[in-house]
Amino acid sequence: MKGKTHSSFILLGILGLLLSGCGSEQASKEKVTETKPKEEATFIKKSPDFNADSAYYFVEKQVGFGPRVTNSEAHRKCGDWMVKVLKQYCDQVIEQRTMITHFDGKKLNVRNIIASFQPKLKERILLCAHWDSRPFADMDTKDQDKPILGANDGASGVGVLLEIARVLNQKNPMVGVDLVLFDAEDLGKSEHENSFCLGSQYWSKNPHIPGYSASFGILLDMVGATDAKFAWEQVSIDAAQPVLQNTWQLAHQLGYGNYFMYYQKGGIIDDHYYVNKIAKIPTIDIIHYDAVSSSGFPMHWHTHKDDMKVIDKNTLKAVGQTLLEVVFSTPIQ
Repeated sequence: MKGKTHSSFILLGILGLLLSGCGSEQASKEKVTETKPKEEATFIKKSPDFNADSAYYFVEKQVGFGPRVTNSEAHRKCGDWMVKVLKQYCDQVIEQRTMITHFDGKKLNVRNIIASFQPKLKERILLCAHWDSRPFADMDTKDQDKPILGANDGASGVGVLLEIARVLNQKNPMVGVDLVLFDAEDLGKSEHENSFCLGSQYWSKNPHIPGYSASFGILLDMVGATDAKFAWEQVSIDAAQPVLQNTWQLAHQLGYGNYFMYYQKGGIIDDHYYVNKIAKIPTIDIIHYDAVSSSGFPMHWHTHKDDMKVIDKNTLKAVGQTLLEVVFSTPIQ
């Protein structure tokens, strides 16, 4: 995830630090502030059920290929499998391939995967996640030069989106939906500017369809760990606060307020940063925030402990059901 180191923080207005990249993500240490939710009216669920067992299977299947580091055999096999799955469910699947020279001079065969429902509809929602995993465990105390499995940091978001694809195959919403799986998000280092989120940078400059646009977007990153907490981060606030407000409100109405916290933290340079900045699509980031950890991310972040042991079906359910509710509650303009 993020420039991840996943995303490293950089200075951001009054809230202080911005994380740069999903891989280079280091959490900001400023004091978080609480945003009070709107008063809730009578709520009637509009979305079909999200199956957490199915989402868990999709996460486990990805991890079973091994570390999905860009250019690796595991990466190729996992990508082929995801394309096959999406073609079963979606109306259209596009593979966007390009070669990018990384900061170390290495040539990267980047592969973004875009799956669409009702591609002819003008009104669209963008749902995205990164599917690659980090090539080194820089936050671990051992084997730092070996790649991580990235069960939470990468596979969890994709697992949720694959289950959403399965659900949408059974029941179409009133709007078009595009699922974008970004490659090469987690290969960077914080000292190298723009070295994270390479797939989303490329897609934002070269969308899969010329002139592509969406009403809004939601990025998933590290959305599967036990007792995960998701806070408002500053890039999302600045670019798409109404989307944040609506998403968090629906999560609370569905009963997932223990996951979706009304706290604000510093910004993160994750894939959504480039979608907002370059593609100009107002996009938020649902990403695990750990106020106790020095990095601001869960303790397994960028370590070899990021395996299936950290994945919790309850968290996958909370995130997936919330996203489906957003999709099925979005009014036609």
